[in-house]
Amino acid sequence: MKDIKRDWQKYLMLSIPVALVLLFSYFPMYGVLLAFKKYNTFLGFWESPWVGMENFIRIFNLPRFARVVTNTLRLNLLQLLLGFPAPILFALLLNEMRSVKMMRAVQTVSYLPHFLSTVIIYGIVFQLCAPTTGLLNQIAVAVSDALGRDSSVLAVYGLPFLTVPSWWMGTYIVSGIWSGIGWGSIIYIATITGINPELYEAAEVDGAGRLKKIRHITLPGLKPTIALLLILNIGGIASIGFEKPWLFVNPLVQDIGEVISVYIYNVGLGRGDFSAANVVGLTQSVVNVILVLTANSIAKMLGQDGLM
Repeated sequence: MKDIKRDWQKYLMLSIPVALVLLFSYFPMYGVLLAFKKYNTFLGFWESPWVGMENFIRIFNLPRFARVVTNTLRLNLLQLLLGFPAPILFALLLNEMRSVKMMRAVQTVSYLPHFLSTVIIYGIVFQLCAPTTGLLNQIAVAVSDALGRDSSVLAVYGLPFLTVPSWWMGTYIVSGIWSGIGWGSIIYIATITGINPELYEAAEVDGAGRLKKIRHITLPGLKPTIALLLILNIGGIASIGFEKPWLFVNPLVQDIGEVISVYIYNVGLGRGDFSAANVVGLTQSVVNVILVLTANSIAKMLGQDGLM
């Protein structure tokens, strides 16, 4: 109480985010009970009968559920393997730029996609990759003509960026890297800025070039930050946003593009099966917690600072 009286202004400021967390993160958790009930709209939330693990058994035995889980894990693992190193590499390249004005200009341009809505990102990708009418397909036709090759088939059908599963997956991952690389590099740039400049000066006196300074000074300085963000990213492997998969998926790539978030939407709101949607959401959350704790334990075993 003495602390509260002394710093009541700070506690008052802290009460606002705490209230938001309680309201939007903890209070809705009572809805998890629906996963263990056979929800009936007329009976209501509390009066609906308990069914125990029946909903889990029913959902886990559906072939479609296994498919959406596989799709989610595949996309997230590819995004982690290809997208996680991209901001690190980008931050290292920015740090090596000699012109401060050029570096700031590149940073500003790279940040812009983060502030665009997912709908606008999809619109840009569609304008670039659309069959026959997309800019990339038109460039491909022009290059084919310039090389003296027959481009009639390419002009009619175009490159299948959004229609063939393997091409669609590449387009999805690359667009994610493009839209997030600038924003994701901010924390790495800040960490690099905090590295003692005397280390670089000493390395330069010893005759170290750029690559050796990156290898022996910059990367070791980034290691704790990389470990922390990697743990957080691993913890989200079972989760995926809704807007981007919903916009990018089309009937031709439905089999590999339908992910957990879209499945929850289709089952929960589309079919009104709220119990099944809660089962999927609860399972996803439990898997994420297990992944975070596992990654955190591995990081500590390797001598890195974990989350806790």
